[in-house]
Amino acid sequence: MSDEEKARDPSGISKFFGELANKTSLAAGRASAFIVAAGVVIVWAVSGPIFGFSDTWQLVINTGTTIVTFLMVFLIQNSQNRDSAAIQVKLDELIRVGAARNSMVGIEHLTDDELEDLRGKCEARARAEKAADKTVNKTRKSARRAADKVAN
Repeated sequence: MSDEEKARDPSGISKFFGELANKTSLAAGRASAFIVAAGVVIVWAVSGPIFGFSDTWQLVINTGTTIVTFLMVFLIQNSQNRDSAAIQVKLDELIRVGAARNSMVGIEHLTDDELEDLRGKCEARARAEKAADKTVNKTRKSARRAADKVAN
């Protein structure tokens, strides 16, 4: 297997990390995880007098929370990236098979300025369509009134 094929192969570290990140983020979002974390903090706080509120006692909670936070940032970011990519693929497929403009597929790769420009154009097009709809409705009403006058 070439290096390029190995890089594209979803097995190995990439697959393991993806599964670990997904399972960890799901577990961290549960009520039981919050209860465990709150329990750890309560035990730490209650043990303060036992350890005389020492620097080491404070260091334990500071180090623990720093390590957990540091690792969770990467795991949750990985899960968010995969979720965003999956949603983007689904939206692109809906655009591709639907009545929407296919030129919208892949716009997530544009720069912020390009996206802002595109947003402005879409909003301007929506305003123009709204104005056109008002004009069409006004013309319909005028045509109905004219037809009623002719019919009477």
